[in-house]
Amino acid sequence: MTAPARPDATHDPALASWVESANRPDTDFPIQNLPLGVFRRGEGDGPRIGIAIGEEILDLAACAELGYLDELPDVARACTAPVLNDLMALPAAARGELRRSVSALLRRGSAAESDRRLRARGLVPQATVTMVLPAAVGDYTDFYASIFHATNVGSMFRPDHPLLPNYKWVPIGYHGRASSIVVSGVPVRRPRGQIKAPDAPAPEYLPTRQLDYELELAAWVAGSNPLGEPVPIERAEERIFGVSLLNDWSARDIQSWEYQPLGPFLAKNFATSIAPWVVTWEALAPFRVPAAPRPEGDPPPLAYLDGATNRSHGGLAVTLEVRLSTARMRERGIPPCRLSRAEFGEMYWTLAQLVAHHASNGCNLRPGDLLASGTVSGPEADQRGCLLELTWRGAHPLRLPSGEERRFLEDGDEVIMTGWCERPGLRRIGLGECRGRVIPAPPA
Repeated sequence: MTAPARPDATHDPALASWVESANRPDTDFPIQNLPLGVFRRGEGDGPRIGIAIGEEILDLAACAELGYLDELPDVARACTAPVLNDLMALPAAARGELRRSVSALLRRGSAAESDRRLRARGLVPQATVTMVLPAAVGDYTDFYASIFHATNVGSMFRPDHPLLPNYKWVPIGYHGRASSIVVSGVPVRRPRGQIKAPDAPAPEYLPTRQLDYELELAAWVAGSNPLGEPVPIERAEERIFGVSLLNDWSARDIQSWEYQPLGPFLAKNFATSIAPWVVTWEALAPFRVPAAPRPEGDPPPLAYLDGATNRSHGGLAVTLEVRLSTARMRERGIPPCRLSRAEFGEMYWTLAQLVAHHASNGCNLRPGDLLASGTVSGPEADQRGCLLELTWRGAHPLRLPSGEERRFLEDGDEVIMTGWCERPGLRRIGLGECRGRVIPAPPA
């Protein structure tokens, strides 16, 4: 059995960086985090791999050019690529070596602190760059791993039997559309689709009136398994490179008409927003928690989804939050208002279980594949991770600080997702932001 990643010297809360903005208590990106992303320095420049440190980005290609990665030749080559896929293909040990090397380079008092070449060529202010997708996504799968979300949605349509019989046995998922995944900040166009009113004789092709967001956490796949060979639960965590915030945009009225009998299709494949930063699995080591306990009477996971490591460390103590900013709020200088906050540690299925189940039939997962958790909701009303739940299918509209009401999203609305990990005695680390603003539907 493979042990989970353990906290080491890179997580020491006393560590400080010579990049002073990384030492501020409110930063998402202290030296204990070191998330990876891909950025462009300027117009016409190619994409480069970097690590967020405070308000700066450490350019890993520049580090390789300056010789800071000479002792890690495979890592150095991967760091000069335009996407993270080559890094994702390396063994977990190599990823750990990169983290330790960068931590040593950036810590206060290191030899790199006085290297003027590194400061000039290797550090770039985040405010001056354009972030792009971290990896070339080959395949994208969205799961349904929150029992609270599944129960709430089921209660709206099947009040007597909200959960389908298979939910507590099998991690439910569907294959999404990799080509329409966009990085945070890219506008999201309201989709058109077939919509059928309950009393209408036929559907119409219209812009969705029930545009929604879904608060999710996504896992990036590392390594590969040959076609036909499953990934055992004991090895599943080796296949997780890191996590990012994700917004699975959904058109609920299109969805309700088209989803039977084969599930989500055009109601969900028009756009998926993802945060630009990948918080690595190694950075999350201090924030591992036991898998959420199953209620009395629930069946235990089948053997291929069960293991001692997953039971004791399968969960993640990540807090996720959604805020909303409308056009009127921005005009009046009203800050975004919080809609919900939920804990990822309460998910019914762990990320390792999602990986193991996805590959259990021999499906070959590849570096850069993306597995999303499904909507993250909790047991309380203010922990619901989408408007479908928060407004109970529009029956109970939200009242905003501007005096506006929302059942679903309107044009000009901006959804802002954030996430962070914090525990006593540890340095707080963040996942950055995942933003998306709704723009009008195209002409008919």
